[in-house]
Amino acid sequence: MDADDVEAVFPELGSITDGTLREGVATAWTTACADAGIRTPEELRAVPWLPPVERALGIPEGAERLVPHVRDVTACAVGLAGALDERRDAGVDHDLLLAGALVHDVSKLAEFDGREATPVGDLLGHPYWGVHVVASAGLPAELAHVVLSHSHRTTVEPAFVEADLVRRADAAAASAIRAAYVEDLRDA
Repeated sequence: MDADDVEAVFPELGSITDGTLREGVATAWTTACADAGIRTPEELRAVPWLPPVERALGIPEGAERLVPHVRDVTACAVGLAGALDERRDAGVDHDLLLAGALVHDVSKLAEFDGREATPVGDLLGHPYWGVHVVASAGLPAELAHVVLSHSHRTTVEPAFVEADLVRRADAAAASAIRAAYVEDLRDA
């Protein structure tokens, strides 16, 4: 996988105007893919969304995938930011928002091997390993914070609006998946 492959899978990458940031996001994904033995865009598109939740909800294997989830989170975060910008000048850094949404789950590639948890998944979890992935890609601390604060698996709360938007977008996108398999989200 190279940067062009990453952009083919995540076309939103092309909307990041800062070339260094765009390159860092691509590097995070290419490195995570290489570490996980993922060599093609098709293999990346085949990565499951969240195997333990999929099993718990009886979601058929292959029905939910990571790539559409990341793209949904990105679209939701951008939509939330657009609504805020329309009603008030929220000062959203759109490059930071896009980059954060695109890398928020990059480390899920190390968290699971197919549908089984790896030591990273079992002992650390993707938010913590994600900090390593984005730092290794040379991305700024703000993106490591987005990754660390996007999940309730950590006690880190979002410190700035872009991190909060990614967290809320991730929750909404995950709820949309769950809602397709349960009648009441309180049962998910």
